[in-house]
Amino acid sequence: MLVFGKCHCGNITFTLDWPEDQPDVPARACNCSFCVKHGGVWTSNPRAKLSVVLHQADLVSKYVFGTETAAFHICTRCGTVPIVTSEIADHLYAVVNVNTFENFDPARLRRATASFGDEDVDSRLARRRKNWIADFRILNYISS
Repeated sequence: MLVFGKCHCGNITFTLDWPEDQPDVPARACNCSFCVKHGGVWTSNPRAKLSVVLHQADLVSKYVFGTETAAFHICTRCGTVPIVTSEIADHLYAVVNVNTFENFDPARLRRATASFGDEDVDSRLARRRKNWIADFRILNYISS
């Protein structure tokens, strides 16, 4: 199943190729202060594929905090945070914000809260490597 998404202004767009045999999509509302303040509700599937386009890469900011092991990609034009990435052993993994989905029935979301504050760095990276999207690419386009 293809899911399309974007930030509010469309500067960051993505196509998420979700495994057909998994009709329900987990939606984890992280309770960290950043996600709470920005409405981050994240999903991933290690068998999914994600393609992201930054139409104006100079209008995308990366924000890291805490353990500095994840980068939140923020559109500086509209303030939306559609994706988070984590580089682990020279490989980039990602999760996407379900609040940025465009063509998706929200009844298919399986919402839950998530708390990762007690994880040590090694456990956190191991969880991401196991659960986040590994088939991931970002294309940068500078439009005039």
